[in-house]
Amino acid sequence: MEGDSPRESHSIDSWEDQTDGFSLNNGGGKTALETLEIGVDGIVANLTDLEEIKKIHSIVKEVKTRESEIISSERIQLLSAEISEIKPLSSGARVCIDTCDLMKEGEGMLVGCQSSGLFLIEAEVHETPFVAPRPFRVNAGSIALYVLVPGGKTRYLSELKAGDEVLIVDREGRSRTTSICRVKIEWRPLLLIEAKCQGRIVKTILQNAETIRVMTEEASKSVSELKPGDKVLVHIEEGGRHFGTLVKEERVIER
Repeated sequence: MEGDSPRESHSIDSWEDQTDGFSLNNGGGKTALETLEIGVDGIVANLTDLEEIKKIHSIVKEVKTRESEIISSERIQLLSAEISEIKPLSSGARVCIDTCDLMKEGEGMLVGCQSSGLFLIEAEVHETPFVAPRPFRVNAGSIALYVLVPGGKTRYLSELKAGDEVLIVDREGRSRTTSICRVKIEWRPLLLIEAKCQGRIVKTILQNAETIRVMTEEASKSVSELKPGDKVLVHIEEGGRHFGTLVKEERVIER
């Protein structure tokens, strides 16, 4: 291929001949399309089996590089909510989600006590006197919270494990998918945070520590500095959920 572009075409057939098991069946085509964050220009497959051809079509259709995912991702609506109550709780199990990615200031994950009301929690991207930045991590809160994942679904933090996918969201509502490297569960003092938005009360339970930050429209704020009247960003939905899937027509009450 001419020019300076690192992108090029590769043959799945030649990969199978030259490498040990690097084939369509174990992710060769998907790896090629994602390589160097921009992917190759195309893949050439020497196949006659219709089912294998369908597999390639499915891979090409589904795979997204980071650049294309950010451009094509649907914006998640974020609204301003006013803090109404902050209540220290006793110790409980809280979850840190360590990803296979690096987040930057203004990025994090959406979590909450109610699947219809999620708070945007910033990744550990800020240096403090107590700990160095860990930009791969979101301290997501109590183990029973919901977290937004790809496909518009939610999962309980308790269900997550290495290899699962979660959604990174920034304060503009842009999102991208990442894989989990590790889920770290420890017992820590907790903090109940309640906020009002569109006439509703939404809640989350986070670790009571200065390193955990909730997102605002302009920046972020440590939970240790939050007070009633402060504004934070939340995602609000109508309806209920079954096994993480939104059912807009159903009424579910979560308090």
